[in-house]
Amino acid sequence: MDPPGTRAQRCRLHGPQGERPGPGSFRPGPPCVGSSSGTAPAARRGERPHEGRAAMRPAQRSRHETLALRQQLIGSSCKLFFSHDPVKIVKAKGQYMYDENGRQYLDCINNVAHVGHCHPDVVKAAHEQNQLLNTNSRYLHDNLVDYAKRLSETLPEKLCTFYFLNSGSEANDLALRMARQYTKHEDVIVLDHAYHGHLTSLIDISPYKFRNLEGQKEWVHVASVPDTYRGLYREDHEDSVTAYANEVENIIEQAHKKGRKIAAFFAESLPSVGGQIIPPTGYFQKVAEHVRKAGGVFVADEIQVGFGRVGKHFWAFQLQGEDFIPDIVTMGKPIGNGHPLACVTTTKQIAEAFAATGVEYFNTFGGNPVSCAIGLAVLDVIEKEHLQAHAAEVGNFLMKLFKELKTKHPIIGDVRGSGLFIGVDLIKDQAERTPATAEAEYLITRLKEEYILLSTDGPGRNVLKFKPPMCFNMEDAKLVVDTIDRLLTDMEEQRLNQDKTSTCST
Repeated sequence: MDPPGTRAQRCRLHGPQGERPGPGSFRPGPPCVGSSSGTAPAARRGERPHEGRAAMRPAQRSRHETLALRQQLIGSSCKLFFSHDPVKIVKAKGQYMYDENGRQYLDCINNVAHVGHCHPDVVKAAHEQNQLLNTNSRYLHDNLVDYAKRLSETLPEKLCTFYFLNSGSEANDLALRMARQYTKHEDVIVLDHAYHGHLTSLIDISPYKFRNLEGQKEWVHVASVPDTYRGLYREDHEDSVTAYANEVENIIEQAHKKGRKIAAFFAESLPSVGGQIIPPTGYFQKVAEHVRKAGGVFVADEIQVGFGRVGKHFWAFQLQGEDFIPDIVTMGKPIGNGHPLACVTTTKQIAEAFAATGVEYFNTFGGNPVSCAIGLAVLDVIEKEHLQAHAAEVGNFLMKLFKELKTKHPIIGDVRGSGLFIGVDLIKDQAERTPATAEAEYLITRLKEEYILLSTDGPGRNVLKFKPPMCFNMEDAKLVVDTIDRLLTDMEEQRLNQDKTSTCST
């Protein structure tokens, strides 16, 4: 039986309709619930089965039928959330997703739907531009230059040249090409556990992937993640910033001894797959100094964390301070609110060096009028609904609640984050900080049963990661923390009972 005030409140089949309120008060409309039994339109009109097929919509399949088709048709390496009991999602709005039965789930992990799933302003912008024109960027169009201008207004002045693409992987691949062309060097330094994309060039600079494939290439160098909780240099170290940065300097020196030269240092501004890490302030400045001295450039990967998510700033690299400016910045995921859109911005000098090859850079769909209209709409919504300030306010509240929970539940080892990018590190013991991997997986599964979607990250898969749509509100934060509190209490009671049973049996 469900506890009062949990499932019954969140499994609403219908919500009030109307225009979208501002952050903190968003209410979804009714979900699209299809009929699993019913007569196809063609049959009702007396048509033969093949007639009018283009206009027909198939009767809604059951979740098990959809899963069977997926297993039959889709590559097995394309994984599902909750693979043992996957959720079938048919509709989403704001920070909520709905399954085929109309059950509402609170989405705590979908940073792609940045301003909220199916935001009406973004949907409208796409629809209106689709009715006028969608073509490549070899024709003049105002959307392209308007969007580049708007993005430039959010960035340091030196980052003033833009390239538009379709995915974060494309963006990071282009950044790598630019770095190599500009520096005439080949080698890349990356942080351990990093993930920068699925292209071959990016698998090569993603320890998260290449350690399970062909291994580390000679031209790739891996530095420790600047993690002050479970890394080499922790919160009690007298100068963790310098210690972590000196490791990069040593890597450069060792590479030079082998006759190798550094083209770039690649880093997510806040390492995500690495465990929702917040690098200590000043680390990027010191690393950039070492890398630039060696003739390389600094690439800031903002694909997971840009566009106001961190609350204090529009870009996560700005958390390091005003005196730090990357040479190249890559963007993706939230930039299009679910539409395939990405961007690379860099300096005039690097852009001119890239053009000096005489080889045109052309991306068929990159910067098309529809994508740019969507990108502009996302920026408009962030500004109109004050989502950056909202991320700071709700994120601070969520962090406060989790830190209070940390004093109650010893399994919570660390709570870290900025804005609506938060990690809750679960541990087995306080002394060794051993990752509580199994416990984290169990908690995620239980949360799904409570209609809360969350996942884990980090090398030990033990860090609860919070990257919800930016309309995630105070009520949502309270619900999540209260539910986790209750589930952790249940887990602790179960462990206590098991220990008692074990003691009695001996």
